[in-house]
Amino acid sequence: MSYKRWEREFFGQKLVIENGKMAKQADGAVLLKYADSVLLTTVNGNEKAMPGTDFLPLTVEYQEKFYAAGKIPGGFLKRESRPSDNAVLSARIIDRPIRPLFPDGMRNEIQVIITVLSADPDNPPDIWGITSSSLALNISPIPFEGIVAGVQVGYVDGEYVIFPSAEELERSELDIVVAGTENAVAMVEGEAKEVSEEVMVGALEAAHEAIKSLVAFQKEIISEFAIEKWEAEIPVAPEGFLEPFNAMVDRDKLAEIMLTQGKKNKDKVLKAYRDELIELFTEKAKETWSEEEIEANTGFVKDLFHDIEKEVMRKRVIEDDVRMDGRKHDEIRPINIELDLLPRAHGSALFTRGETQSLGIVTLGATMDEQIVDTMFEEGSKSFMLHYNFPPFSTGEVKRLRGPGRREIGHGHLAERSLKNIVPKGESFPYTIRVVSEVLESNGSSSMATVCSGSLALMAAGVPMEKHVAGVAMGMIQEPQKTVVLTDILGNEDHMGDMDFKVTGTRDGITAFQMDVKVAGVSSEIMTKALEQAKTARLKILELMYKAVPAPREYVSDYAPIIRTINLPYEKIGEIIGPGGKVIKRLSSDYDSTIFIDDEKSQAKIVGSNREKLDQLEKVIDAIISEVKPGQLFEGKITRAEAYGFFVEIAPGKTGLLHISKMGANGKEFLKAHKVGDMIAVEISGTDQMGKIGLKLEGVEVTEEKRRDNRKPFPRNDRNRGDRNRK
Repeated sequence: MSYKRWEREFFGQKLVIENGKMAKQADGAVLLKYADSVLLTTVNGNEKAMPGTDFLPLTVEYQEKFYAAGKIPGGFLKRESRPSDNAVLSARIIDRPIRPLFPDGMRNEIQVIITVLSADPDNPPDIWGITSSSLALNISPIPFEGIVAGVQVGYVDGEYVIFPSAEELERSELDIVVAGTENAVAMVEGEAKEVSEEVMVGALEAAHEAIKSLVAFQKEIISEFAIEKWEAEIPVAPEGFLEPFNAMVDRDKLAEIMLTQGKKNKDKVLKAYRDELIELFTEKAKETWSEEEIEANTGFVKDLFHDIEKEVMRKRVIEDDVRMDGRKHDEIRPINIELDLLPRAHGSALFTRGETQSLGIVTLGATMDEQIVDTMFEEGSKSFMLHYNFPPFSTGEVKRLRGPGRREIGHGHLAERSLKNIVPKGESFPYTIRVVSEVLESNGSSSMATVCSGSLALMAAGVPMEKHVAGVAMGMIQEPQKTVVLTDILGNEDHMGDMDFKVTGTRDGITAFQMDVKVAGVSSEIMTKALEQAKTARLKILELMYKAVPAPREYVSDYAPIIRTINLPYEKIGEIIGPGGKVIKRLSSDYDSTIFIDDEKSQAKIVGSNREKLDQLEKVIDAIISEVKPGQLFEGKITRAEAYGFFVEIAPGKTGLLHISKMGANGKEFLKAHKVGDMIAVEISGTDQMGKIGLKLEGVEVTEEKRRDNRKPFPRNDRNRGDRNRK
């Protein structure tokens, strides 16, 4: 294999493609360089179909190597192990646009591996994995029917930017990844800061123009290869075998069965009708075919029945505007909302839309609960996270329980992106926030139900969100004579339709968007119509959500931790910590709290569950970092007892004198009744010129009298002083 190299400038940076230097034993291999990012993409496949499979066994692996960013992995092992969530999400972005381009019915095992060798923070490598995978597949012998590319789009200062830098993304109102062929957009994934539908359509158009230029470059490269592709082993039924079964299916009866209410009931009735037909067909087929031939080809009969289902479903939508559950194309399923189902959770909401149900649960934590982030580009922590769980009972199935799969990670990420720009950040609400969606029922659009239940639970938890966020999944049926956009799709409509796109947002704009298109030729007009229809549906859902909880609760749950933030003079941080942490440990123990010091922000966060003790702790910290003022109240400890009064420590390092004269009328009795170590309530009465603190008992009225000072000043005698010094 001879070495080849191609070079072209795209979007202000040099793009270099190499073949024939690395991974030469792979079926296809491409080294892609863009700016300082470098990817090695390899593809391999089995020439023989995998027996017993009814799907395409394709795996896409995205391997993050920490050396690519000049880092050593954290943790004990110091080597890369299981894929991070970021790697899983990158693999999904690459998988989704290439999967539909393999021949329909192909069952060969295929593996695509994208290895990051160098990572440029301003030019992240993951999106280029779409282009490099397309190239590697096209120059391999693996059957692949198309050329696809991907780009990232931002919207900065009213302009669309292709592959924005990290600095531009900070200012961008939009961050989406778009993949497609030269004819159409195939996949969209991303988030936005409440942009309009017009801005989103414009972003897709700008992205498609950029994609066309990358596809043209790929065509030039592929034209230099003479690759002999494998013949895909796509099994087919014997000629004449299926025609009698096709004639037996009553389309009108099937259409009526499809209107059966309830997913499980519908599936049961459809299966019963199918099995009845197969039994009749089998008896008739015995006249022509052997039992072995019939048994070997029964799978084709089931596939044909499914194809007829799809045909009938689509025809009813196009011609009669009737869907599988009886709705019209733009109707939403019935919605029910319940709040506060879980007494100990900090916030909870049950959102049910048709037969899709999500239980959203919010937990509020402190700084220590933040998620540690350690990726190729990022180090730090994350204070807002959303986790999506999809147990098998949600679809009435029996499966082994494992950790979250790619689907759970992907759906959770989409819901998190939908909410994260609306959730308050920083000191306005200094909590770590975890949202969990437990999908209890699923018949389409569980990720969008997650967005709704999450938003409701956040407001129920007292998180000061300015707005609700809702989501809806849209579909499309496209036939030569007509195209119909479907609102709030069912699982079957997703499976048998031509497009699945999810839109989330507030009343003011879109916050996240995800789309997968199964057909070519989705025009801007169709996309505009679909987005407007999605907006209408979203506003209806939001209206119900605002009725359920119109604004965030005034207070967080009694079971949530209480967090206070105190700004510290930088030079006083050491006094709060004390030698060897002595002061901060003592304060934490005395007031049943945890204190976090943020040196960079010069702040202290105090976390506890007792408001009165936190109030006292705030006063103590204030006393340490600033001068005390008359009228301030403290719970102080007696550290020394004298006949004339007590010395009381009001804060570490700050002690005042509670004179017997400031103990009220029963001062002598009070003095006798207390001892060293007792805690007493005191008030600052003042400080003298030397900074010594005067105290009085809280609630005691003391009349200040001017002391007459009869002492004569020491006579000034410079001569005598000089004599003393000379001695």
